[in-house]
Amino acid sequence: MLQAALRDGSANRQVTCEVFSRRLPNERRYGVVAGTERVLRAVEDFRFSANQLAEMDFLDEQTKEYLRHYRFSGQIDGYREGELYFPNSPILTVRGTFGECLVLETVILSIMNADSAVASAASRMVTAADGRPIIEMGSRRTHEYAAVTSARAAYLAGFDATSNLEAGYRYGIPVSGTAAHSWTLAHTNPDGTPNEEAAFRSQIDTLGVDTTLLVDTYDITKGVETAVKVGGPQLGGVRIDSGDLGAVTRRVRKQLDDLGNHNTNIVVSSDLDEFAIAGLRGDPVDVYGVGTSVVTGSG
Repeated sequence: MLQAALRDGSANRQVTCEVFSRRLPNERRYGVVAGTERVLRAVEDFRFSANQLAEMDFLDEQTKEYLRHYRFSGQIDGYREGELYFPNSPILTVRGTFGECLVLETVILSIMNADSAVASAASRMVTAADGRPIIEMGSRRTHEYAAVTSARAAYLAGFDATSNLEAGYRYGIPVSGTAAHSWTLAHTNPDGTPNEEAAFRSQIDTLGVDTTLLVDTYDITKGVETAVKVGGPQLGGVRIDSGDLGAVTRRVRKQLDDLGNHNTNIVVSSDLDEFAIAGLRGDPVDVYGVGTSVVTGSG
């Protein structure tokens, strides 16, 4: 396109390009804008190196020379990140020459599509959580670079923290997480039998009593009992990652209260989305951990 546009002169034509969504999924009535700041940084940094141009043997010298000196000189206007958008909302307007704009089309759309999808999903989950904190825990379910930017988009839409350390470092997002099942499985007695108590005790000795213990590696009721035995009434939280979460959290809440741990939080995870979170609104859940459904921008 660029080579032909340079040849016929249309590359110098002044144009206005808009980024918008044609439609939304049936169950959604709005989207949330995210990615604008990343787009602006990408545009400012958009360059073609000598090595890259040397590999583009399908282009003529005029086009290579254009790309060698490529700098966007136009203007970009758009919605603020975090604002709502609807079908046909022009969330980003790019003004410049046709040549300048067509080069940027793919990078702009890829960033806005990915980040806005995550932010839109995250916003619905935040609404469903009704004020309860949500931790983004989806790094394992997406591309390693997308994991970092997905954490940013989710935080922008109202998530409280991320388990992704790079996102915390790069964007200043609060970092939070718990231990995995492998941590508990790694602790055994000399005869090879499980020793859940040793795992819990080590975690508390290292991180303090306000840590969150994962209690469903073996038997949840026994796990809660062991967690309270080790952590006492000041134990920060227990996490449940399996089962019928509504029924399990009600049972665990009663068990914790009966043991005197009235202030120990219950954290739940396990394939949560906005519908599952809404379904748990009446149950004693204090914190949600969401992974796949947010980093993939479900829907």
